[in-house]
Amino acid sequence: VQLQASGGGLVQAGGSLRLSCAASGRIFSMGWYRQAPGKQRELAAIIDIGRNTNYVDSVKGRFTISRDNAKNTVYLQLNSLKPEDTGVYYCAPFPVPGSFVWGQGTQVTVSS
Repeated sequence: VQLQASGGGLVQAGGSLRLSCAASGRIFSMGWYRQAPGKQRELAAIIDIGRNTNYVDSVKGRFTISRDNAKNTVYLQLNSLKPEDTGVYYCAPFPVPGSFVWGQGTQVTVSS
């Protein structure tokens, strides 16, 4: 299954963005991951096939992950953005298979 993340952009602090991850086939548990400049990639949010969700503490209450199984698409709504949310956002299965090849992701830049 190929994944294409989109929806990133440049926003001011406090702004919002909606990221989309379109899959070429059926998807199961999925995650949104992010990588800030100079830092390791981290898991930000996950959603399973039953729409159960979990978030890293730093985004709880601000980000919302959702999915449309009919469209094989996963979304990430980013609200109340902070400069520290800046980074490249990727979607990938959760857990990430050893053979997984990361895509280019989508850049989110939050200005102060």
